[in-house]
Amino acid sequence: MRAPAVLVLLAMLLAAGPASAAGGFVDGIDDLPLMAGLVHTGESSVFDAPSGRVVETVVEGNATPAAVLSFYAGTLPQLGWRRDGANQYVRESERLVIEFPPEIGGRTQVRFFLSPE
Repeated sequence: MRAPAVLVLLAMLLAAGPASAAGGFVDGIDDLPLMAGLVHTGESSVFDAPSGRVVETVVEGNATPAAVLSFYAGTLPQLGWRRDGANQYVRESERLVIEFPPEIGGRTQVRFFLSPE
């Protein structure tokens, strides 16, 4: 019985696509794929409040802001998010904002901020 379960898990990982397999997920937002080429900086805050979760995470990499926005514009709707303004998405009772703090050492910084809607 173990072999079929392993095969199903492997098939799910392969079907998830290169972004999920290569980059994993954004710290604190376990259902938000991390774009390949971006890495966690260690800057992450997660709070669970009665009104919902609040997460702030910073990642960085050599991708341009335009490439990052294009990746998430294509990925987020598949995960149930809908665009709601510049660099903002909503899903159920949550809002996700994608921001670009100043570059450090020529690397693009990407800040994800998730909060209750």
